[in-house]
Amino acid sequence: MKRHIHNARDLILPMIDFFYPPFRRLMNLQTFRYAASGGANTLFGFFIYFISFKYILGEKELHFGFYAFKAHIAALFIAFCINFPIGFFMSKYVVFSDSKMKGRIQLFRYFMICMFNLVLNYILLKIFVERFHIYAVFAQILTTSIVIVFSYLAQRHFSFKAGTAEEETTG
Repeated sequence: MKRHIHNARDLILPMIDFFYPPFRRLMNLQTFRYAASGGANTLFGFFIYFISFKYILGEKELHFGFYAFKAHIAALFIAFCINFPIGFFMSKYVVFSDSKMKGRIQLFRYFMICMFNLVLNYILLKIFVERFHIYAVFAQILTTSIVIVFSYLAQRHFSFKAGTAEEETTG
């Protein structure tokens, strides 16, 4: 499994790093990798959201018998379920590979931040769609833009904090 992970990393990194030189003066390599991999995952998430909202759900509520999710919220959860593992892989192995923290701790912290982001996304999406009547796909783009800034800072300084191995294995 580790060999497949490193093969994927060895394939992805040169593609991302190839586009770095024009951005060298604007940001460091790690920030660029975060922007590139996070941007690609975000675009993929928008695609999943759109397909889920428009075609899978047909812009209709998703009924579970005891509760019904509005289509824009159900699409958010569908996109999250696909984006979460991809985002963790990209963060752990492509962007923040300098972290010495144990993988299970990284995963737990990443999950915690993603849950916070999901709740924030949910609240903002409900406000933008149901209160301000912004079309769901555009509201999701706006909401994601707001969440991205918090997410980078939290992932960099919490989930994948770079430091000594002793600091990071104790907590």
